[in-house]
Amino acid sequence: MASGSWTLEIEFSVHASRIFKAAVLDWHSLAPKVVPEFVVSGVVLEGEGGAGSVRQLNFSPAIPFGYVKERLDFVDVDKLECKQTLVEGGHIGSKLETASTHFKFEPKAGGGSVLKVVSTYKFLPGVEDNDGEIVKSKETLTGILKAAEAYLLANPSAYP
Repeated sequence: MASGSWTLEIEFSVHASRIFKAAVLDWHSLAPKVVPEFVVSGVVLEGEGGAGSVRQLNFSPAIPFGYVKERLDFVDVDKLECKQTLVEGGHIGSKLETASTHFKFEPKAGGGSVLKVVSTYKFLPGVEDNDGEIVKSKETLTGILKAAEAYLLANPSAYP
């Protein structure tokens, strides 16, 4: 069974704690506002939004699957870091056996922040790695997080 990973760094002009709060802790609420062309709705299904919580994001037809359920495995608000695992939806069960993503936001000298992303996955038997899907995943993630950044820049009192 093949497994793989990819990494990505995204720079933001907003403080790391603001983008972490918006794009991680409250993403299920903010995503439908900032990227309604992709995310139709989001809800916390279990928990209070911290480690162990499960949330569901429901997508528009622009995304090749209807929804994902993700579990927040680890959340460290002080270190601006989290790890989440897909538990249902997306490509789980059709192409992937498992998939998880680690996010770490760090302040940048002179202001702003940088996000370091590591995504790991394990394919179902017979499924091959597809670089085109990885490129698209990186582009989509960058685009939706840049939409969150634009929201924060336009709303300086949001997610203080």
